[in-house]
Amino acid sequence: MFNAIEFIENKRDSKHHSKSDISAFVKGVTDCTVAEYQLSAWLMAAYLNGLSDDETLYLTDALAHSGEITGYNLGHKIIDKHSTGGVGDKTTLVLIPLVASCGAKISKLSGPGLGYTGGTVDKFESIPGMNMELSEEEFRRQVEEIGCAVSGHSNALAPTEGKFYRMRDVTGTVPSIPLIVSSILSKKLAGGADGYVFDVKTGSGAFMHSVEEARRLAEKLVTVSKKLGKKSVAVITDMEQPLGEWVGNAAEVYEAVSVLSGDGPDDTKKLCLTLGGYMLAMAEICQSFQQGMAMCETALKDGRALNKFAELVKKQGGNEQVAYKPSAILSRADNIFEIRADETGYISKLDAQMIGEGLRALGGGRFKQDDEIDHSVAVHLHAKIGDKVAKGDTIISIYYNTKKQLEYAKDKIEQSYHINVLSVPDKRHLIINTIE
Repeated sequence: MFNAIEFIENKRDSKHHSKSDISAFVKGVTDCTVAEYQLSAWLMAAYLNGLSDDETLYLTDALAHSGEITGYNLGHKIIDKHSTGGVGDKTTLVLIPLVASCGAKISKLSGPGLGYTGGTVDKFESIPGMNMELSEEEFRRQVEEIGCAVSGHSNALAPTEGKFYRMRDVTGTVPSIPLIVSSILSKKLAGGADGYVFDVKTGSGAFMHSVEEARRLAEKLVTVSKKLGKKSVAVITDMEQPLGEWVGNAAEVYEAVSVLSGDGPDDTKKLCLTLGGYMLAMAEICQSFQQGMAMCETALKDGRALNKFAELVKKQGGNEQVAYKPSAILSRADNIFEIRADETGYISKLDAQMIGEGLRALGGGRFKQDDEIDHSVAVHLHAKIGDKVAKGDTIISIYYNTKKQLEYAKDKIEQSYHINVLSVPDKRHLIINTIE
């Protein structure tokens, strides 16, 4: 009989878990014979003492097999993409339809936001009617029919990973490399993909604050993927400042539509083209990453990517007019507070974490598992690091619904930036490294 207390004590004392013990623990969480407080205790022990590559592999496999494993018989390579989480990171909203419009097959299991970072599920749910809880059959059939599908946790696909995910969010155990790897890869396994492209963030707005931490995570993702028999590539990208111009659930859908329409901020577009290039090459739609980038750029220009986004939204019950009339479909808070430059100079800091925490204080993120998300609140960045601003220019606009929201958020967001009046700071490098 499985002894949960002994299992917790073993990790507390830095002992190694066997495959059978990890399988029994995950089964206990699945059928609720392991209590939530025991899961919480083990997560903290694992956070403090770590998991080996083998333990991470065992946990990944057990979480994936806590539900059904999606299988395809298409004669195509099924590709998935994952970001480790960042502020203003709306790339998944762009990449799913973009890469599918170029002929690849994309299956994407996502989660809600963790901590101050936004979640793909929350962003998609800001589209009226959007169904983010597909059954395994609906998920598989949609990939086969239109080339792409995105879903949150369900009772069929990696359901126990959803319990781990939510508990990590409220127990201070999010920034653990083995737990992050098992969380990401278990969903990938359940989704049935043949290859994975990872966007590993580093900087103030990422769980991996240093490039070295991000590199370790990227290498671990690639290593464990290989052990699972999957192709993978990890791109390490900058999250010292938010990605793009908009932070907020509905607002990020708005920006994603702008990119899919061939416009949008340069950094958001560049990252989407880079990741899309790797995804198409991995799917064997083209022969090289560079060819894949060129194909993605063409799909943005000729409208195929935007039309595929509309098809995806409609297929999952959402209002497809969001692709063509986003301002009419997406909610936006009515009240605006503008933060203006008090001197002329150059933006030298734009702390992504502080802006993410500010959005969460506005109601755009969760402090507790059962918190409701306010999709309409947003932060609009009018300047990025290295940009020149004149005294009186609007640097940041805050969209809020109540004065209490603004009061909580304003202090954090006002601390997020700095103006250098003496010298011109270097622009940030978005793409830092790639591990294949």
